[in-house]
Amino acid sequence: MAALEEAKASYLKENPDVEIEIVEYGQDDLMQKLNTGLSSGVTEGLPNITLIEDYKIAGILASYPDAIMNLSDIVKYDDFAQYKVANMTVDGKQYGVPFDSGVTGMFYRTDLIEEAGFTVDEIDKGITWDRFIEIGKAVKEKTGAAMLTLDPSEFVLVRTMMQSVGTWYTNEEGKLDLIGNEKLEKILATYNKLMESGIVNDHTDWAQFVGAVNEGKAATVPTGCWFASSISQEESQSGTWRIAPVPKLADVADSTGYSNSGGSSWYVLNKVGNNELAADFLAKTFAGDVDLINTLIEKINLVTTYLPAATAENNTKENAYFSNQKIFELFGEWTEKIPPVKYGMNTYEIEDLLEIEYQKIDTSGISIEEVLKNTDAQAKSQLGIE
Repeated sequence: MAALEEAKASYLKENPDVEIEIVEYGQDDLMQKLNTGLSSGVTEGLPNITLIEDYKIAGILASYPDAIMNLSDIVKYDDFAQYKVANMTVDGKQYGVPFDSGVTGMFYRTDLIEEAGFTVDEIDKGITWDRFIEIGKAVKEKTGAAMLTLDPSEFVLVRTMMQSVGTWYTNEEGKLDLIGNEKLEKILATYNKLMESGIVNDHTDWAQFVGAVNEGKAATVPTGCWFASSISQEESQSGTWRIAPVPKLADVADSTGYSNSGGSSWYVLNKVGNNELAADFLAKTFAGDVDLINTLIEKINLVTTYLPAATAENNTKENAYFSNQKIFELFGEWTEKIPPVKYGMNTYEIEDLLEIEYQKIDTSGISIEEVLKNTDAQAKSQLGIE
């Protein structure tokens, strides 16, 4: 991983006698290795430091409470976006170092929006999902392009809408928050309206997703900041893209245009050995080295959650591909405004159940309230959560 290679080089300048080995795993393989080792108590072969997806860390912290090192006295958490800190905090103690931001934005094609009769100024100031649908219908009629492309079997956009209004499938205590969750009801109603509007291009895998965007089949992409590199693969569209906040929910008072999709953080395993040295490495690199973060912004397009890096040179550069916007600076500003939510232990599992029940709106004509009630019952019986 390029980020660790850079951090290693930086740390070794002041600590030349330390040996650092970097081993790369896919996230699923890593989680299997961690669960196998931690559940058996056999830590041989486990890493000192590991990068864990934010949606999954709650399960590790709850299942293996002594496995992850408490870094509360080592890391200055006020220096990080608080929505990231929230998910590594248990009983007032913090257990990781926030890394990349999954802050969302609405990437959009200025030429298609303007051809349909709308202005960049309106989009940049922020719109609602209802207005998004209105604009999308005009875009489809006048340009032939869909307003967005998504995989209807995945609820990534629903997740984005949820965090933008500060709600989740579970509450702060990790208990189900489906029945009577008015925000989630309105989100699903909005999502259903979007899917029935005729402005969505369906895709079924990553290649189709990127292809639809690069081929001009979608006028907008409301998703995580990490998608900027995929968009910019198509050189012919340079200068036609911009970013704006994601749309708000029209009928939710505290709705924002700021959310998150993805992201991960660094953790030190307690019983592998050398944990104090591992913690020192994180404190002096990802939690304390602005120059390192500045390098990573350029080298890996890192959208950092480390607030002192906001004024770093590479964070404030204009990006010609995205209409000369300072996209890293904008994403950084939006990162600080993301409503914090606790992701809980079963985000993906609950979401799988919800996706299945949601399909019954079309197949069986059930209501959104029934969808959530059925999902609640399934989650309790299949996942054993309350």
